Amino acid sequence: QVQLVESGGGLVQPGGSLRLSCTASGIMISNYVMGWYRQAPGKQRELVAFITNTLNTNYTGSVKGRFTISRDNVKNTVYLQMNSLKPEDTAVYYCNALRTSWGVRYDYWGQGTQVTVSS
Repeated sequence: QVQLVESGGGLVQPGGSLRLSCTASGIMISNYVMGWYRQAPGKQRELVAFITNTLNTNYTGSVKGRFTISRDNVKNTVYLQMNSLKPEDTAVYYCNALRTSWGVRYDYWGQGTQVTVSS
């Protein structure tokens, strides 16, 4: 059974930092594109960042220069370092593992971790 477990969320003041972790079991993340998504109240889920298995990264515009995604395939974990946090970063953050093999799509999600940026 595949599980993605996020951790590291919490309450932080504007300008602060948090580091989210997502540890997978049941799959080897080295075979997957790993991503972080977020969903704020009343809004659609949006892609924040992703990292390929060749370590290429991509970020949504609003977080470029502030967030960094990384992966440790040995620990089977992906991270999201979030700096200079803003109130608009408040959301539930979800980890995603995506792979397509022989036309079959493997798409797994974590349960989410709440990030609240407020003074």
